[in-house]
Amino acid sequence: MAPQESSNAERPYLQPYRQPNSQLASKAASQLASQPDHQSPSQLVNQPLHQLYRHWMQRLLRHCNRMGHDGDIPVAAVVLDAKNRCIGWGSNRRHQAQDPLGHAELIAIGQAARLLGDWRLNHCTLVVTLEPCPMCAGALVQARMGQVVFGAPDPKRGALGGCLDLADHPSAHHVMGVIGGIEAEAASQQLRLWFKRRRGQTC
Repeated sequence: MAPQESSNAERPYLQPYRQPNSQLASKAASQLASQPDHQSPSQLVNQPLHQLYRHWMQRLLRHCNRMGHDGDIPVAAVVLDAKNRCIGWGSNRRHQAQDPLGHAELIAIGQAARLLGDWRLNHCTLVVTLEPCPMCAGALVQARMGQVVFGAPDPKRGALGGCLDLADHPSAHHVMGVIGGIEAEAASQQLRLWFKRRRGQTC
């Protein structure tokens, strides 16, 4: 059984994304940087991008290992600015908050937009553990996200190359870079184990 997490009050990055508090993302970045035994984001700025994305993906996957017991699929996302600093963070809250829009990507981009004071995220990168669904992929296009990096591909519901590709759709009015497969096996295995446990609990 997954360990119990601390209260939401202690995890400001997991508050509902509608909360109009521009300090959420900066608090999230500070909390991520304070985790022991790992490099801080400031130490990663000058490292090769592939290594940077792997670092953030591994950090997101560690967080996902601590979630999922509340009924939400363990997916987490982070938005990095042009200097590769965390400006938005989120994990799935659809079940916990009873919010159909409570996906990790939407929470993260909402925080990033509030922190920047701009809905356009052209120079930002979103890193997420699972290929975004059509709703989230559409929101990323609308937010003018500069680049999306995802871990596990989703051939059934993924909308950045899985079942469709909204980044390359004729309706897309924005060119968005997409990199898939970062820590793909670890991300996929994590989700497979969660669904296996979930099915066992409902039998």
